Amino acid sequence: MKNLNADLLRQSSYINGQWHANPGQEFEITNPANGAVICEVADAGAEDAKLAVDAAAAALPAWRAKTAKQRSSVLRRWYELIMQNQEDLAVLLTTEQGKPLVEARGEIAYGANYVEWFAEEAKRIYGDTIPGASSNSRIIVIKQGVGIVSAITPWNFPNAMLARKAAPALAAGCTFIVKAAAETPLSALALAELAEQAGIPAGVFNVVVGKSSSDIGKVLTQDPRIAKFSFTGSTQVGRLLLKQCASTVKKTSMELGGNAPFIVFDDADLDAAVQGAIASKFRNAGQTCVCTNRIYAQSGIYTEFANKLNDALQTLSIGNGQDDGVSIGPMINEEAVKSVQALIDDAVQQGAQVRESKQAMPDGACYMRPMVVTGVDSAMKLAQEEIFGPVAPMIEFTSEEQVIELANDTEVGLASYVYTRDIGRVWRVAEALEYGMVGINEGIISNEMAPFGGVKQSGNGREGSKYGLEDYLEIKYLCMGGIDK
Repeated sequence: MKNLNADLLRQSSYINGQWHANPGQEFEITNPANGAVICEVADAGAEDAKLAVDAAAAALPAWRAKTAKQRSSVLRRWYELIMQNQEDLAVLLTTEQGKPLVEARGEIAYGANYVEWFAEEAKRIYGDTIPGASSNSRIIVIKQGVGIVSAITPWNFPNAMLARKAAPALAAGCTFIVKAAAETPLSALALAELAEQAGIPAGVFNVVVGKSSSDIGKVLTQDPRIAKFSFTGSTQVGRLLLKQCASTVKKTSMELGGNAPFIVFDDADLDAAVQGAIASKFRNAGQTCVCTNRIYAQSGIYTEFANKLNDALQTLSIGNGQDDGVSIGPMINEEAVKSVQALIDDAVQQGAQVRESKQAMPDGACYMRPMVVTGVDSAMKLAQEEIFGPVAPMIEFTSEEQVIELANDTEVGLASYVYTRDIGRVWRVAEALEYGMVGINEGIISNEMAPFGGVKQSGNGREGSKYGLEDYLEIKYLCMGGIDK
């Protein structure tokens, strides 16, 4: 990591404004592109998580007492520092996570946009006055931050997912603790360094880094002082964490697994649909929760679309994310590659066909060639499970009613995509799809102004937009009597 700002390369948890080393208890962070060890990071555990809760509890009264404008100013400074350090943060992200540098730069800006957005929304936490039940009373509604917020963030977007949770929490007057993914802790720790430089007080923003996810997670979900818990990750883990939160009846925001359908109708602009599929499916080597998981192409254009998509894949370059011109970097680890390959093998055994691909492959166990798989049916694991890799399974359909039924036949409902030029069909299909988000002739749908989240077992709550701030607030009703003397 040449010329990286040394202040951003932190190697221990940030708790109560201090960097907590654990001598003799470190673990290695490796670069998935080549397996090289980047550094060692102090391995925190349950006791460190408890210290973070103590710090957040102690810092809460003073942070909550600040005016909305004061909190807004601090968040704005944090945003500015993130953008001033965008290139260094992107290099750090690519080194530990693998995505191409151009995507990493985009993630840094994407995460910073949430900080900027909620810095502005902090000043717009409005209440209500309601006509009273009698002339002697008045009804007022105010909104206050929930209190201490804890979170667990994933490895696939280690900067943006943290910013998307921390920014609204801090804007609402809450204090915050995050357990960053052990695979990619450096991006979270760099944000903590910049938070300190921005003037966020000690104890308001805390980052715990450790491999003992279960032990740390139990503290963050079961400590009664914590009012809200937020998680981004798999549905399987999300169910467990929800059970743990139930013991203290915490408010939760859960952004869980997806199985996004990408539906292409006969009347679609096929070239636009191909570009949308490339953007949605192959960004971050297919390791995104909202990426296309199943491509449904109508029978009239099925073969043509498969050919066009496969041709487009040949232009994608695979390699180290820090090299110029790379479109697809490595997957997070070798186990992830094996997991995706098992889904492909299962589909091929049942009659699916992997389209020929000619991209040059670099050395390294974490690389996987992007591919189109045709002849897939809905019963195959490749269509039923979240792939989390650069594989595009294609399923043929005949009618609008059929594809809606197929698309909705899943326990999750995060993102979905529809390509058609029929305005009536746009409304019918978008309203019928059981998903929290629908991209219509658009493959990239995430931004800070829109409410991000799913339905069914894809979780609860929303992140981003004005609705994202509501998840960090409690409504308080004030009944004022004695108005008539």
